Amino acid sequence: MKVLFSHSYFLRLDRKQWEAQTPYPPLATLYAMACLREEGHDVALHDTIFASGPETVEGALESRAPEIFVVYDDSFNYLTKMCLSKMQDAAFEMIRRAKERGCRVVVCGSDATDHRQRYLDRGADAVILGEGEGALVDVVAAWAAGNDDLGEIAGLALLDDGEVLQTAARPTIRDVDGLPRPAWDAIDMEPYERAWRTRWGRWSLNLVSSRGCPYSCSWCAKPIWGSQYVVHSPERMVADLEHLRRHHDFEHIWFCDDIFGLRPEWTRRFADLVEAAELDFGFTMQARVDSVLRDGVAADLARAGLETAWIGAESGSQNIVDAMNKGVTVEQIYEATRLLQSHGVRVAFFLQFGYLGETREDIDKTIRMVLDLMPDEIGISVSYPLPGTPFYDLVVSQLVDKTNWTESDDLDLMYRSTYQPAFYKRLHRYVHKIFQRKRGLRSIGRLLRTPWRANRNELRTALATAYYLPMSLVDGIRLRRLERL
Repeated sequence: MKVLFSHSYFLRLDRKQWEAQTPYPPLATLYAMACLREEGHDVALHDTIFASGPETVEGALESRAPEIFVVYDDSFNYLTKMCLSKMQDAAFEMIRRAKERGCRVVVCGSDATDHRQRYLDRGADAVILGEGEGALVDVVAAWAAGNDDLGEIAGLALLDDGEVLQTAARPTIRDVDGLPRPAWDAIDMEPYERAWRTRWGRWSLNLVSSRGCPYSCSWCAKPIWGSQYVVHSPERMVADLEHLRRHHDFEHIWFCDDIFGLRPEWTRRFADLVEAAELDFGFTMQARVDSVLRDGVAADLARAGLETAWIGAESGSQNIVDAMNKGVTVEQIYEATRLLQSHGVRVAFFLQFGYLGETREDIDKTIRMVLDLMPDEIGISVSYPLPGTPFYDLVVSQLVDKTNWTESDDLDLMYRSTYQPAFYKRLHRYVHKIFQRKRGLRSIGRLLRTPWRANRNELRTALATAYYLPMSLVDGIRLRRLERL
């Protein structure tokens, strides 16, 4: 059958991410396409990452004339997991246009799993609940055989006389090495490479080594894999890296696992294989501090090419960390940060403010942790309640006017916390400001201990960062004044 794939993340509809210019291909979508193509179906992709809006699907629907339209969101990307309202509206519009052209429509993703009735009411014939590859193959096979009754296919939500019918649960795929390689050849990589090289001077691609997370942080939604954790073999990962290197001249990989390198023996084998294959690349990953502290893990990650580790620090207060059910200690955050930095790894913190019960003392402890450790980067949000989480259950009665953020930098507090929403937006700006100021001052101190004329551009940037000066003003500072600083 002729199947047109799309997904509902539009970079242009998310102001913060459009300005950042760090686009990644929809990896989960490419996995699903490869699975259908392996079954002999004619697949194509309407990639929405750089599209101006949902109306652009019209051209693909006209040129491809598909029998089936699939909105398959990238469940490996945190931006998609956030279920932003702008992207939900865009998905609804694409579904409407596909139905007008007589397509059958299947939807798969975090938001569709959480809000299945919304998608069914908007015209979707089936919503895949959770992991999508197996269910999608079965649905398309049924329609190809002329069978319109999908009630026997596991892992679906269907409409039955206006009511949502949920079929039997589908087990997740355990042998992920048995999945075909993502259909990278089906996507135009040129705009991704151009965006990265223009903004950052090198090209970063995404890859995933595992699915799911076995931990139970109270705010973390798991609509796709629940608490299961399955992992590709290190051999498969290195084979995929070699494939990407042959076809795309990347310099960096974002491993978009919820947790990369969870098992020490896996990490050691991966590092050995990367070295043996002489693969020269850097990578970014997300990590738990307790896994990083296991014997030899930090050294193996650095040996494999780890450049930046994003750590879910969340808070510098043990009371809040415990309330979130993180299962780690603030002491471990300090220890893991210093250990990674000792191996030359950049450390970045995810931070949350506004969690239930957070006091001013807790906020001060978080700020103190940031200034003590001075990570290379910080990402700040307020706690965001997603369906299916214990945190959501605690505040759901308060979610009346707004249940989803509009964009990834929305920062609206959608429930009652210790302070008013405006406080947390000011706090967000304040923490970034004092962090950048200290970072700039440290850079100035380091640069002035070296022959400063050789580092003039770095010194200019550090001055602008520390004192929040426009670069044009820094350029006007006379050289002798720089020498006196």
